[in-house]
Amino acid sequence: MARPTILLREGAALRVSDTGDGLAVVFQHGLGGGEAQVAQTFPTGFRRITLECRGHGGSGLGERRPFSFEMFADDVLAAADQAGLDRFVAGGVSMGAAIALRLACRHPDRVAALVLVRPAWTFTAAPVNMQPITEVAELILDRGAESARSIFAQSETATRLCREAPDNLSSLFGYFDRPDAHAFAQVLANIAADGPGISERDAAALRIPTLAIGNASDAVHPLSAAYTLAAVIPNAIFAEITPKALDSARHFTELHAEISAFLHAHSNVRSLIPS
Repeated sequence: MARPTILLREGAALRVSDTGDGLAVVFQHGLGGGEAQVAQTFPTGFRRITLECRGHGGSGLGERRPFSFEMFADDVLAAADQAGLDRFVAGGVSMGAAIALRLACRHPDRVAALVLVRPAWTFTAAPVNMQPITEVAELILDRGAESARSIFAQSETATRLCREAPDNLSSLFGYFDRPDAHAFAQVLANIAADGPGISERDAAALRIPTLAIGNASDAVHPLSAAYTLAAVIPNAIFAEITPKALDSARHFTELHAEISAFLHAHSNVRSLIPS
Protein backbone atom coordinates (compact mmCIF):
# COMPACT_ATOMS: atom_id res chain seq x y z
CA MET A 1 0.00 0.00 0.00
CA ALA A 2 1.31 3.45 -0.94
CA ARG A 3 2.25 5.84 1.84
CA PRO A 4 1.56 9.31 0.36
CA THR A 5 3.25 12.33 1.88
CA ILE A 6 3.65 15.98 0.93
CA LEU A 7 6.95 17.72 0.25
CA LEU A 8 6.89 21.53 0.37
CA ARG A 9 9.31 23.18 -2.04
CA GLU A 10 9.40 26.88 -3.01
CA GLY A 11 5.66 27.37 -2.76
CA ALA A 12 4.83 24.03 -4.36
CA ALA A 13 3.14 21.16 -2.50
CA LEU A 14 4.56 18.02 -4.11
CA ARG A 15 3.04 14.59 -3.59
CA VAL A 16 5.35 11.70 -2.77
CA SER A 17 4.40 8.01 -2.74
CA ASP A 18 6.39 5.50 -0.68
CA THR A 19 5.27 1.94 -1.25
CA GLY A 20 6.60 -1.56 -0.63
CA ASP A 21 9.55 -2.78 1.40
CA GLY A 22 13.14 -3.87 0.81
CA LEU A 23 15.61 -2.35 -1.62
CA ALA A 24 15.00 1.42 -1.92
CA VAL A 25 14.38 2.61 -5.48
CA VAL A 26 13.56 6.24 -6.27
CA PHE A 27 11.68 5.82 -9.54
CA GLN A 28 10.27 8.75 -11.54
CA HIS A 29 7.49 9.12 -14.08
CA GLY A 30 7.63 10.55 -17.57
CA LEU A 31 6.54 13.96 -18.83
CA GLY A 32 2.81 14.22 -18.18
CA GLY A 33 2.76 11.04 -16.08
CA GLY A 34 2.57 10.46 -12.35
CA GLU A 35 2.14 7.81 -9.67
CA ALA A 36 -0.31 5.80 -11.78
CA GLN A 37 2.19 5.51 -14.64
CA VAL A 38 4.97 4.42 -12.31
CA ALA A 39 2.76 1.88 -10.55
CA GLN A 40 2.14 0.28 -13.94
CA THR A 41 5.80 0.46 -14.99
CA PHE A 42 7.66 -0.67 -11.88
CA PRO A 43 7.54 -4.25 -10.52
CA THR A 44 6.49 -5.17 -7.00
CA GLY A 45 8.87 -6.61 -4.44
CA PHE A 46 10.88 -3.48 -3.69
CA ARG A 47 10.47 -0.25 -1.79
CA ARG A 48 9.59 2.47 -4.33
CA ILE A 49 9.59 6.21 -3.72
CA THR A 50 8.05 8.42 -6.42
CA LEU A 51 7.77 12.20 -6.38
CA GLU A 52 5.11 13.60 -8.69
CA CYS A 53 7.02 16.47 -10.30
CA ARG A 54 5.62 19.99 -10.35
CA GLY A 55 2.39 20.16 -12.30
CA HIS A 56 2.11 16.37 -12.45
CA GLY A 57 -0.47 14.21 -10.66
CA GLY A 58 -1.35 15.71 -7.32
CA SER A 59 1.58 18.15 -7.20
CA GLY A 60 1.23 21.90 -7.59
CA LEU A 61 3.14 24.08 -10.01
CA GLY A 62 4.62 26.47 -7.46
CA GLU A 63 5.82 29.94 -8.33
CA ARG A 64 9.31 29.31 -9.71
CA ARG A 65 9.84 29.41 -13.48
CA PRO A 66 11.05 28.12 -15.84
CA PHE A 67 10.61 24.41 -15.17
CA SER A 68 13.81 22.43 -15.70
CA PHE A 69 15.55 19.13 -15.12
CA GLU A 70 17.69 20.84 -12.49
CA MET A 71 14.54 21.87 -10.60
CA PHE A 72 12.89 18.46 -10.87
CA ALA A 73 16.06 16.57 -9.89
CA ASP A 74 16.57 18.82 -6.85
CA ASP A 75 12.97 18.13 -5.82
CA VAL A 76 13.49 14.37 -6.17
CA LEU A 77 16.66 14.50 -4.08
CA ALA A 78 14.73 16.41 -1.39
CA ALA A 79 12.09 13.66 -1.45
CA ALA A 80 14.83 11.05 -0.95
CA ASP A 81 16.12 13.09 1.99
CA GLN A 82 12.62 13.27 3.46
CA ALA A 83 12.31 9.49 3.09
CA GLY A 84 15.57 9.02 5.03
CA LEU A 85 17.56 7.58 2.12
CA ASP A 86 21.30 8.17 2.16
CA ARG A 87 21.86 5.95 -0.90
CA PHE A 88 19.33 4.52 -3.28
CA VAL A 89 18.76 3.08 -6.72
CA ALA A 90 17.61 5.86 -9.07
CA GLY A 91 15.41 5.13 -12.04
CA GLY A 92 12.57 6.29 -14.18
CA VAL A 93 10.80 6.22 -17.49
CA SER A 94 11.45 8.85 -20.19
CA MET A 95 11.81 12.17 -18.33
CA GLY A 96 12.26 10.15 -15.16
CA ALA A 97 15.23 8.34 -16.70
CA ALA A 98 16.87 11.69 -17.48
CA ILE A 99 16.27 12.85 -13.91
CA ALA A 100 17.84 9.64 -12.57
CA LEU A 101 20.86 10.03 -14.86
CA ARG A 102 21.36 13.62 -13.69
CA LEU A 103 21.18 12.53 -10.05
CA ALA A 104 23.75 9.78 -10.61
CA CYS A 105 26.20 12.14 -12.31
CA ARG A 106 25.72 15.11 -9.98
CA HIS A 107 25.36 13.15 -6.73
CA PRO A 108 27.46 9.97 -7.13
CA ASP A 109 27.59 9.51 -3.36
CA ARG A 110 23.81 9.10 -3.26
CA VAL A 111 23.02 6.87 -6.25
CA ALA A 112 24.04 3.20 -6.09
CA ALA A 113 22.52 1.94 -9.36
CA LEU A 114 20.50 3.17 -12.34
CA VAL A 115 17.39 1.88 -14.12
CA LEU A 116 16.71 3.86 -17.32
CA VAL A 117 13.44 2.92 -19.02
CA ARG A 118 12.65 4.22 -22.52
CA PRO A 119 14.98 7.24 -22.22
CA ALA A 120 14.13 10.21 -24.43
CA TRP A 121 17.23 12.32 -23.66
CA THR A 122 20.92 11.50 -23.79
CA PHE A 123 23.40 14.41 -23.55
CA THR A 124 21.81 17.34 -25.37
CA ALA A 125 18.95 19.71 -24.71
CA ALA A 126 15.88 19.78 -26.96
CA PRO A 127 16.59 16.54 -28.88
CA VAL A 128 14.74 16.22 -32.18
CA ASN A 129 12.50 13.48 -30.78
CA MET A 130 11.00 16.08 -28.40
CA GLN A 131 9.76 18.19 -31.31
CA PRO A 132 6.22 16.70 -31.30
CA ILE A 133 5.83 17.70 -27.64
CA THR A 134 7.18 21.18 -28.37
CA GLU A 135 4.68 21.47 -31.21
CA VAL A 136 1.78 20.49 -28.98
CA ALA A 137 2.86 22.86 -26.20
CA GLU A 138 3.20 25.83 -28.54
CA LEU A 139 -0.19 25.17 -30.10
CA ILE A 140 -1.92 25.03 -26.71
CA LEU A 141 -0.19 28.19 -25.49
CA ASP A 142 -1.02 30.06 -28.71
CA ARG A 143 -4.48 28.78 -29.58
CA GLY A 144 -5.99 27.17 -26.47
CA ALA A 145 -6.47 23.44 -25.98
CA GLU A 146 -9.64 22.93 -28.03
CA SER A 147 -8.49 24.74 -31.16
CA ALA A 148 -4.97 23.38 -30.78
CA ARG A 149 -6.25 19.81 -30.72
CA SER A 150 -8.06 20.24 -34.05
CA ILE A 151 -5.03 21.86 -35.64
CA PHE A 152 -2.64 19.20 -34.42
CA ALA A 153 -4.94 16.38 -35.56
CA GLN A 154 -4.51 17.62 -39.14
CA SER A 155 -0.76 18.16 -38.91
CA GLU A 156 2.02 16.28 -40.66
CA THR A 157 3.37 15.25 -37.27
CA ALA A 158 0.10 13.58 -36.25
CA THR A 159 -0.15 11.82 -39.60
CA ARG A 160 3.39 10.49 -39.29
CA LEU A 161 2.94 9.32 -35.69
CA CYS A 162 -0.36 7.63 -36.53
CA ARG A 163 1.57 5.55 -39.02
CA GLU A 164 4.85 5.03 -37.15
CA ALA A 165 4.16 5.36 -33.42
CA PRO A 166 0.44 5.35 -32.51
CA ASP A 167 1.17 5.01 -28.79
CA ASN A 168 3.07 8.31 -28.89
CA LEU A 169 0.18 9.97 -30.70
CA SER A 170 -2.29 8.81 -28.07
CA SER A 171 -0.11 10.30 -25.33
CA LEU A 172 0.15 13.61 -27.18
CA PHE A 173 -3.62 13.88 -27.54
CA GLY A 174 -3.86 13.37 -23.80
CA TYR A 175 -2.12 16.70 -23.25
CA PHE A 176 -4.99 18.54 -24.93
CA ASP A 177 -7.56 16.82 -22.72
CA ARG A 178 -6.03 17.83 -19.37
CA PRO A 179 -8.20 20.22 -17.31
CA ASP A 180 -5.05 22.29 -16.72
CA ALA A 181 -3.90 22.05 -20.34
CA HIS A 182 -2.81 25.67 -20.73
CA ALA A 183 -0.84 25.81 -17.47
CA PHE A 184 0.74 22.41 -18.09
CA ALA A 185 1.72 23.39 -21.63
CA GLN A 186 4.38 25.63 -20.07
CA VAL A 187 5.83 22.59 -18.28
CA LEU A 188 5.84 20.70 -21.58
CA ALA A 189 7.54 23.56 -23.43
CA ASN A 190 10.22 24.09 -20.79
CA ILE A 191 11.12 20.42 -20.30
CA ALA A 192 11.06 19.56 -24.01
CA ALA A 193 13.54 22.40 -24.60
CA ASP A 194 15.78 21.31 -21.72
CA GLY A 195 18.08 18.36 -21.07
CA PRO A 196 19.57 16.52 -18.10
CA GLY A 197 22.59 18.83 -18.14
CA ILE A 198 25.23 16.12 -18.15
CA SER A 199 27.85 15.23 -20.73
CA GLU A 200 28.96 11.99 -22.33
CA ARG A 201 32.11 12.28 -20.22
CA ASP A 202 29.97 12.50 -17.07
CA ALA A 203 28.12 9.33 -18.01
CA ALA A 204 31.32 7.52 -18.95
CA ALA A 205 32.69 8.25 -15.48
CA LEU A 206 29.85 6.38 -13.75
CA ARG A 207 30.88 3.21 -11.95
CA ILE A 208 27.53 1.85 -10.84
CA PRO A 209 25.31 -0.98 -12.13
CA THR A 210 23.08 0.36 -14.90
CA LEU A 211 20.19 -1.05 -16.88
CA ALA A 212 18.95 0.74 -20.02
CA ILE A 213 15.68 -0.51 -21.53
CA GLY A 214 14.22 0.55 -24.85
CA ASN A 215 11.84 -0.57 -27.54
CA ALA A 216 11.21 0.06 -31.22
CA SER A 217 8.16 1.77 -32.76
CA ASP A 218 8.60 4.79 -30.51
CA ALA A 219 9.33 8.19 -32.04
CA VAL A 220 9.54 10.10 -28.74
CA HIS A 221 11.69 7.50 -26.97
CA PRO A 222 13.97 6.21 -29.74
CA LEU A 223 15.61 2.85 -29.19
CA SER A 224 18.90 4.53 -30.08
CA ALA A 225 18.75 6.63 -26.89
CA ALA A 226 18.72 3.54 -24.66
CA TYR A 227 21.45 1.94 -26.75
CA THR A 228 23.62 5.07 -26.62
CA LEU A 229 23.40 5.33 -22.84
CA ALA A 230 24.17 1.64 -22.42
CA ALA A 231 27.19 2.01 -24.72
CA VAL A 232 28.60 5.04 -22.89
CA ILE A 233 28.05 3.98 -19.27
CA PRO A 234 30.69 1.36 -18.36
CA ASN A 235 29.37 -2.19 -18.04
CA ALA A 236 25.75 -1.10 -18.48
CA ILE A 237 23.19 -3.70 -19.53
CA PHE A 238 21.03 -3.00 -22.58
CA ALA A 239 17.64 -4.66 -22.98
CA GLU A 240 15.18 -4.34 -25.84
CA ILE A 241 11.57 -5.24 -25.06
CA THR A 242 8.33 -5.51 -27.02
CA PRO A 243 6.88 -2.13 -28.01
CA LYS A 244 3.85 -1.08 -25.99
CA ALA A 245 2.06 -0.17 -29.22
CA LEU A 246 2.49 -3.74 -30.48
CA ASP A 247 1.49 -5.69 -27.34
CA SER A 248 0.93 -3.71 -24.14
CA ALA A 249 0.59 -6.71 -21.84
CA ARG A 250 3.77 -8.33 -23.13
CA HIS A 251 5.58 -4.98 -22.93
CA PHE A 252 4.91 -4.60 -19.21
CA THR A 253 5.57 -8.27 -18.45
CA GLU A 254 8.99 -8.04 -20.08
CA LEU A 255 9.68 -4.67 -18.49
CA HIS A 256 8.92 -5.93 -14.98
CA ALA A 257 11.05 -9.03 -15.57
CA GLU A 258 14.06 -7.00 -16.75
CA ILE A 259 13.92 -4.57 -13.82
CA SER A 260 13.38 -7.32 -11.23
CA ALA A 261 16.19 -9.47 -12.60
CA PHE A 262 18.58 -6.52 -12.64
CA LEU A 263 17.83 -5.48 -9.06
CA HIS A 264 18.02 -9.04 -7.75
CA ALA A 265 21.26 -9.74 -9.63
CA HIS A 266 23.34 -6.96 -8.12
CA SER A 267 24.29 -7.92 -4.60
CA ASN A 268 26.18 -4.65 -4.14
CA VAL A 269 22.89 -2.73 -3.96
CA ARG A 270 21.41 -5.09 -1.40
CA SER A 271 23.22 -3.16 1.31
CA LEU A 272 20.59 -0.50 0.72
CA ILE A 273 17.88 -2.68 2.27
CA PRO A 274 17.00 -1.17 5.65
CA SER A 275 17.83 -3.33 8.66
